Amino acid sequence: MQSFDFHLRTRIVRGAGALAQLGDLAAEVLAGSSSDAGRRVLLVSDPGIVAAGHVQRGIDALTAAGLDVQLFDGAQENPTTDNIEQGLAVAKQFQPDLLVGLGGGSSMDCAKGVNFVYSGGGTMHDYHGVGKATKPMLPMIAVPTTSGTGSEMQSFALISDAKTHVKMACGDKKASCRVAILDPELTLTQPVQVTALTGIDAISHAVETCVTKRRNPVSVQYSKEAWRLLEKNFEAVLKKTDDLEARAAMQLGAAYAGVAIENSMLGAAHALANPLTATYGIAHGQAVGLMLPHVVRFNGVDFDDLYRGLLEAGGSAVQVGEGESASECLAEFLTRVVSMAGLEVKLAALGVEQDKLQSFAVAAAGQWTGTFNPRAVDAESLLELYQNAF
Repeated sequence: MQSFDFHLRTRIVRGAGALAQLGDLAAEVLAGSSSDAGRRVLLVSDPGIVAAGHVQRGIDALTAAGLDVQLFDGAQENPTTDNIEQGLAVAKQFQPDLLVGLGGGSSMDCAKGVNFVYSGGGTMHDYHGVGKATKPMLPMIAVPTTSGTGSEMQSFALISDAKTHVKMACGDKKASCRVAILDPELTLTQPVQVTALTGIDAISHAVETCVTKRRNPVSVQYSKEAWRLLEKNFEAVLKKTDDLEARAAMQLGAAYAGVAIENSMLGAAHALANPLTATYGIAHGQAVGLMLPHVVRFNGVDFDDLYRGLLEAGGSAVQVGEGESASECLAEFLTRVVSMAGLEVKLAALGVEQDKLQSFAVAAAGQWTGTFNPRAVDAESLLELYQNAF
């Protein structure tokens, strides 16, 4: 019998046009969090989401509910400690009672990062790790506009050090959002490239969470359902960008994968991806999608049955014949999916220099996510994976 503690901390409100409920939901959260609830909402987003018109719709919904709103639109891809400091300055002046992260994973993580430092003091570095928030944090609502990170369902924020570019995983249960609003209409404005990168990221979450050392019977069910939704609909959203049903399925799949991450963590593919992003600025979805098939093959030596269970979860296009390796079939499928999405499948094609692979392997060996990989990894084995991907 495996012991575990599973707690779903975030309420999901899903539906086309659900953004219109943001004001009422925010007022409800504020009323439930304090007998003397304030009415100030700090909305965190980025310029692209502002340009798409989603931020103004969010502001309109909040003001219609009688709430005061301040916008911080300084989030950027792979948010940094500088972004957090800029948002913190706005928060200190405005003194919010609730935060809303509206955008992709970067906006949601930026909102969490601001909340950590505004609520607890210090700097972002003080929250690197798990359980470092010693004081209560402000309530938060997440409104994802992509189907990728699943940050809306996690208590972690991934923040890069502005000087070293090292990604810091900062997690605490207090940082869980009270509500996640899943409105697939918000994903319709995404460029195809963003749809591809975020979709690959979500798929990688479903695959990695299903096999980690921290997996449990409940988290695995979320991983498998996420896989079913994502694998079935990814090609559809790339070929027909206005397919709202497929986009809704991708958004829900990404959220379910986020639940799985919260309860089982990730693995070696993410450990391998982070040094590539830090050094070359390679998009996370590209980096993790390229490395994932190689990690699947590596893990499949000892854990092929776990991948077989994922593929047999239902609705999978990956057929495993009698006597075939499920991990090999899955790895080949993932490579085809990455290529179909218009992404590269070899490191050399991304300008990665072969003589840097050794240093990347050392850096990857120091990544927290690698410690949860089902098959133990070290600098030597990670170097071999980089070489296989080169």
